[in-house]
Amino acid sequence: MKILLVYPETPASFWSFKDALKFIAKKVAEPPLGLITVAAMLPKEWEKKLIDMNVSKLQDKHILWADYVFLSGMNIQINSFKEVIRRCNTLGVKIVAGGPLATTQHKDFLGVDHFVLNEAEITLPLFLEDLEGGNPKHVYSTEEFPEISSSPIPMWELLDIKKYASLSLQYSRGCPYDCDFCSITMLNGRRPRTKSSKQFINELERIYELGWRGPVSVVDDNFIGNKRKLKVDILPALIEWSKQKKYPFNFITEVTINLADDDKLMDMMIETGFNSIFIGIETPSTDSLVECGKSQNLKRNLVASVKKLQQRGFIVSGGFIVGFDNDSPAVFQDQINFIQQSGIVSAMVGLLNAPNGTKLFKRMQSENRMLDVFAGNNMDGTMNFIPKMNYKELIAGYSKIVKTIYSQKEYYNRLKHFLSNYKQPFWNKNKIKLKEVRAFMMLLWLLGTLEKGKKYFWKLLAFSLFKHPHKFPLAMTMAVYGYHYRRIAARI
Repeated sequence: MKILLVYPETPASFWSFKDALKFIAKKVAEPPLGLITVAAMLPKEWEKKLIDMNVSKLQDKHILWADYVFLSGMNIQINSFKEVIRRCNTLGVKIVAGGPLATTQHKDFLGVDHFVLNEAEITLPLFLEDLEGGNPKHVYSTEEFPEISSSPIPMWELLDIKKYASLSLQYSRGCPYDCDFCSITMLNGRRPRTKSSKQFINELERIYELGWRGPVSVVDDNFIGNKRKLKVDILPALIEWSKQKKYPFNFITEVTINLADDDKLMDMMIETGFNSIFIGIETPSTDSLVECGKSQNLKRNLVASVKKLQQRGFIVSGGFIVGFDNDSPAVFQDQINFIQQSGIVSAMVGLLNAPNGTKLFKRMQSENRMLDVFAGNNMDGTMNFIPKMNYKELIAGYSKIVKTIYSQKEYYNRLKHFLSNYKQPFWNKNKIKLKEVRAFMMLLWLLGTLEKGKKYFWKLLAFSLFKHPHKFPLAMTMAVYGYHYRRIAARI
């Protein structure tokens, strides 16, 4: 068999960082980890090629080379996903589709020969067995959640890793919480399933051998879902490995706010090399947190929790949402105040949407409030259900948040607030590389010369250089992020 694995194009979005990547001459933020893991599950004797459409163009000759095209993607990639299907149909090449988008919406796609849904550790072997027998079915699915201790090392050799700003690994799947708008528990369950420390370190060794140095994103649904196992197994092993290798990687991951309650866990994660975390804050409104089942964010001072994490050594990114039934007109200024006071520089504020199959989706269906639109991008200014708040008022308030927090004045003030509160990890030596010098010259030209509001950039530069010189590279990196965020905000 000749297998072409295709990852669709991701449109410009908050997390695409397309406008920031040009500063460091990278094509895309992260690689298609799911596809290169699936590739490692296929028979070794099969020929395999991969096209990440965010890195290179998918040409007809690539499709015609293959016996099967394996296609995966997320909701935000739906338009490119459909276009790949159309092209394969036109050229007469069979398609096998899987991943989160296909799992939640496979009934919406015509022209796919075989759907291998849910987690491939269960459904892919069933498909391969039937394929060998000459009678593969149209849909393979399961309600079981497999242990991931048998998941193979991804086939990194299928990618040009130099094109990516960071690489990705996975330690666990599943989240013990059950927020009603989130599709994680539907896709991966509420019981966190983990890899062994040996298995995970073998994956780190592989990318280390390939010469990778720098950011590694641990793409777990909630990295601290099983705190006990973290503290007794994986983190002690990772600390030893990182020290032995002299900290070749800095780790990025997603956690819940209650990390701030566990001093030992915070310190162990920092000692391992974790320095950047994403947290779903969602809203400062207690009523709205109760509405969506975000129990872990209740009964605490959220600003104080964020500041504690920053003081421990974490760069905290946050997700925020407006459009809950319990949101009042006051929520827009409340969100602005919270974001500015917390010093969360990378604050993704989106309109609430109800992904297929979630509790929120089912509730909106029962209340006849669903709309037939869902782009998977909650920063594109659209919703897929009818909100309780007047829609025009909601959109105007949402626009006010985005325009305010990413204006140069507010963004750079928030960044200075963060720099003053943030404690840099001991292992961060701030060695300047040649590519960073190039990026710095580029940002001086774009942010300090061409862009409107450049006076705020120069104030930030002086502030960070003289008051926080050890954090100057971080300040400039965050300035580049701000450039990207402003471009995204302007598109809304």
